[in-house]
Amino acid sequence: MKRSIRDRYTVVIGLEVHAQLLTKSKIYNTDSADYGSAPNSNISVITLAHPGTLPKLNKVAAEFAMKMGLACHSEISRNQIFDRKNYFYPDLPKGYQLTQDRTPICVGGYVPITSKDGSKKDIALNRIHMEEDAGKSIHVANESDTLLDFNRAGVALIEVVTEPVLRSSEDAGEVLTEIRKLVRYLEICDGNMEEGSLRCDANVSLMLNDAQSYGKKVEVKNMNSIRNVQRAIEHEIDRQIELLEKGEPVVSETRTFDATTGQTYGMRTKEELNDYRYFPDPDLSPLHVSEEWLDRIKASMPALPHELYTKYVTEFLLSDYDAHVLTDSKDIALYFDAVCTYTQHYKAASNWMMGPVKSYLNEHQQSASEFPIAPEVLAALIELVESGKVSFTNASQKIFTLLLTSGKSPLQIAQDENLIQESNSDSILPFVEEVLNEFPSKVAEYKKGKKGLLGMFLGEVKKRSKGKADLKVANELLTKKLDL
Repeated sequence: MKRSIRDRYTVVIGLEVHAQLLTKSKIYNTDSADYGSAPNSNISVITLAHPGTLPKLNKVAAEFAMKMGLACHSEISRNQIFDRKNYFYPDLPKGYQLTQDRTPICVGGYVPITSKDGSKKDIALNRIHMEEDAGKSIHVANESDTLLDFNRAGVALIEVVTEPVLRSSEDAGEVLTEIRKLVRYLEICDGNMEEGSLRCDANVSLMLNDAQSYGKKVEVKNMNSIRNVQRAIEHEIDRQIELLEKGEPVVSETRTFDATTGQTYGMRTKEELNDYRYFPDPDLSPLHVSEEWLDRIKASMPALPHELYTKYVTEFLLSDYDAHVLTDSKDIALYFDAVCTYTQHYKAASNWMMGPVKSYLNEHQQSASEFPIAPEVLAALIELVESGKVSFTNASQKIFTLLLTSGKSPLQIAQDENLIQESNSDSILPFVEEVLNEFPSKVAEYKKGKKGLLGMFLGEVKKRSKGKADLKVANELLTKKLDL
């Protein structure tokens, strides 16, 4: 599509992100919420909505929802009720969903993101509310019957709803990335989109740049990765522009995304809010959040990714890139933070985290919490390198490897392996003179302006000293001799 045509339209995007909470039991009963159990093994008369059964709110689910609200700068509702959302749910035995319509547990707030151009934005939220998940319908190929697994029916969810303030698929991807990062930092959801524990619906509409009202909204469902959310939005933008350019109406509907074709397909016309016939659930007691309860939750909040990012950039003086990489994973961030309590060589610690440590973790498919080298031990190794006692090459290729299994300190290993660098000028000078005497033609070329040969001379000094010469000192001696 021509850029000139696309630039005539303003894209309006809002996201609805469902996060399955890591509670041990379901939101309104004590049935197990374990993922991967045998079909219909985590069910009871309450999950199956037998007559006379009554729901009871899972307190931990409410606390998890409040944690997310606090992380997103939302206002926590002190008094809440629950509502019945009436809709045809073939895999929810009650035939309605218990949710929060009038009194969401978290109101407003925002999610901070960094756009593709480097600009920082606060993406406004409308609400975060609690509700129950539906079960799973299984359609077996060449079979006329649909199988129903009710294990997931009643599992606790929060739904994070943004305002329609997003204007690009890239920003939508950034919001979803940040939400996934937040739920993982808070340890309230594993964020696994492939397993459906984090799901995203995107509402997309278009309007001409000078229009005063939004266009017809289309909701796209069934996207199992951040990349697919972006692909679906891009396809929907192009599809809607093509319709509008032909003078055809955009139908307000729910569509599904096919990752194989990269296209969206109509499922059903979009429901209006009054179609759900919300009304207060008479069986669940209202939820009152006391100041004492909320204060306890606030006190239990961990450091959040944007807080750590700010700390790394402003206090540790790390680059934007380093700070983003280090805060991408909670385990990495916590380990790095622990290392930095034992050393002030923050940039060196960052390099070690993004180099040898991440390589080891990736190779062994481990998280930083499983890393066998304690933070204080890695900090001691960093200190050895920064003080010039061992070279980075020897530290990363030899000492680091031995630390994984030996149980010795970095200094002990360096001494046992004869890796302590020689920093005394008198000890290094003979190697420098030997190299310069052996390569008189190269010395002449250097003196004529070929300064890049300094690296060759340094390499020769390193080789002759068997890696024990402090290259900073060797560099100073070589430069002094060559510039005479």
